[in-house]
Amino acid sequence: MPASSEKEAAKFNAAEAAVKLVKDGHVIGIGSGSTVEYFVKLLGKRIKDEELEIYGVPSSFQSYFLALSNGIRVVSLDEFNVLDLAIDGADEADSKLNLIKGGGGALTREKIVDSAAKNFVVIVDWTKKVSHLGERFPVPVEVLPFAYGYVCRRLREFGGDPVLREAKSKLGPIISDNGNFIVDVKFQRIDDAKKLEKEINNIPGVIENGIFPSSLVDMVYVGYSDKVEVLKRK
Repeated sequence: MPASSEKEAAKFNAAEAAVKLVKDGHVIGIGSGSTVEYFVKLLGKRIKDEELEIYGVPSSFQSYFLALSNGIRVVSLDEFNVLDLAIDGADEADSKLNLIKGGGGALTREKIVDSAAKNFVVIVDWTKKVSHLGERFPVPVEVLPFAYGYVCRRLREFGGDPVLREAKSKLGPIISDNGNFIVDVKFQRIDDAKKLEKEINNIPGVIENGIFPSSLVDMVYVGYSDKVEVLKRK
């Protein structure tokens, strides 16, 4: 099987395992990314086949339209500020269940939605497992445009190498769903995820960053082409 096919099979397997967690009447948080797309489509099939009533709080415009097209009743955190379950992907996940998220630029809304859930479950393929955070992926930071220069200086003081995320189909920077810049910050090694998350968020002008500490995560479903590994918070 080609590597790309193995990876897609792994994403599908992780999503298929996680969709079994959803029960009739659940209010779920819906994250972003290609693995979550598999999850929502599989859930849509269950909604149709089993005549389920599922409510969803999307964390991005992508997941909003995906939920609508798959029979999920879209609601807001104003209506349901405690969610039964949140399903989201990740760009990196270590063995302690610390995550880096935000490759799609929706990290702020994702962290809000995931924090509102009684259970936060992450679905990834095996390539997202790392021995330590920052191994392959920079930490996305959502920044108020007015504060961009100052925030970058402070991030360098923490040992980071900040790079403004540029748009691919237009000139200029990526603008988040909240109207802010996304700065990707490369750190050589992240040993204390929770501490670094707090330090970055304490910089005036930072809206949120893509470190999701293990205290937020309940389980990670790691998909392979032939199995699913379930990592649980200790």
